[in-house]
Amino acid sequence: MSIVLGLDLGTTTLTALGLDLRGGDVLASRTVANQADCTSAADRARGRSEWDIRVIADRACECLRGLAGSLAGRTGDLAGIGLTGQQHGVVVVGPELMPRMPFVNWQDRRGEETVPGTTQTFTERARELAGPEAPQRTGCRLATGYLALTLFWLKENGVLPSQGTACFVGDYFAALLTGQGPATDATFAASAGVFDVAAGEWAGELIAALGLPASLFPEVRPSGARLGALTTEMAARTGLPAGLPVFVGIGDNQASFLGSVADRDNTLLVNVGTGGQVAAFSETFAVDPALETRPFPGGGYLLVNAGLSGGRIYALLEGFFRAVATEVCEGAPAGPLYAAMNQLAAGAPAGARGLRCEPFFSGTRQQPGLRASLTGLSAENFTPAHLTRALLEGMARTFRSGAEAIGRHLPRHKPQAPARGRPLASAPGLCGRLVGAGNGLRENPLLARLVAEELGLPLFTPLHREEAAFGAALLAAVGAGLFPDLSSAARLLRYAQRGES
Repeated sequence: MSIVLGLDLGTTTLTALGLDLRGGDVLASRTVANQADCTSAADRARGRSEWDIRVIADRACECLRGLAGSLAGRTGDLAGIGLTGQQHGVVVVGPELMPRMPFVNWQDRRGEETVPGTTQTFTERARELAGPEAPQRTGCRLATGYLALTLFWLKENGVLPSQGTACFVGDYFAALLTGQGPATDATFAASAGVFDVAAGEWAGELIAALGLPASLFPEVRPSGARLGALTTEMAARTGLPAGLPVFVGIGDNQASFLGSVADRDNTLLVNVGTGGQVAAFSETFAVDPALETRPFPGGGYLLVNAGLSGGRIYALLEGFFRAVATEVCEGAPAGPLYAAMNQLAAGAPAGARGLRCEPFFSGTRQQPGLRASLTGLSAENFTPAHLTRALLEGMARTFRSGAEAIGRHLPRHKPQAPARGRPLASAPGLCGRLVGAGNGLRENPLLARLVAEELGLPLFTPLHREEAAFGAALLAAVGAGLFPDLSSAARLLRYAQRGES
């Protein structure tokens, strides 16, 4: 058996791939749109984000069926399937995995609504109840969109299902594939905001402080452990062989790291998808208000600056240009405008002639009330090209800021010479290699170059495109006993240089 499958249940798309372990080649891949958004127009205007988990499962089965068709004749070589998916978010399911609510994903902003009769938001109230010392155990501060925060909002508003199990999207689909009860792993569980990262178990007193029943929270199993086998029913739906081993999934941040980073002790990862993250591996737990400390499969931690300045920010600007074309010029564009935007921005001068954008349209995890700003507007720079350039430069600065926060806790490398004579903090020297992942960097060469310049290192990207699915496949390979550990499996990774300092 030499082929493992990886499935990434992402926010925008669902992707599956088949990985040949003999040479690290992706034999086939399949991507489908995640078309399960069921948020009403009124709720969308209030910042809600609700999805039909059953539609997500149907689309995932369609994705796997397409992959199985591409691997026809090789099913006897399949060793198992690894899973990953968007972290945070929650759906509560009852017997036979029947959903008792929509899946509320990480983009949901209901936690920033004000508690009736107070001036506190639900997020502020939950943090107060959990206590100021909670992040020293959980590795993060409760934020809107997190599993525990959403459950708290549901409870406070009298709509929390009375029974059932709270699931992350990857856990739900793994249970569906195997017919097992829902189970999670530490990487997913830590994204709930009430998981004791050091102890590797749910923090019961924090759950109780929020007034939530402990019975809602799923069993925690080791990352990549065998969960079960593909049922006959799900084999028919996916086109994969019944009995195929299915392994406990991991969060997409850790999966992207696994699928991008060959040398975890010497690499800084910048991942730009719908959101954006900067991450580095650490042997030790760190507490920092600018970071989340997340469990890493097999031991250790990821220090993560998880921002909201990713592809969804660039999509906002694309939507603005589209609205201008439609509402002012009365001519709807024929297709997406990203290629034209990239070209315009590449032609604008560095610094956008003094126009500066702080791209915090949805705030940050630490400051949810923070908003974006434009400064330095002039007659010379008030153009689509300069505006696009300023937004991309602002995004790159956020990644530099995240890297500097990580650098405070990883003093293992001496700072390198600054790029182009610019003074840099410890961030560029904290790791010897800079790796970029996600379509936000792959599809935008200018952003890749700006990130490389800000961090003072050449930017390398994996030759394969779907890093999270690749990482899930590597985890399955280790779970199936085909590699002794994740570091050995990571030797399959190969790179291309994309950004230059």
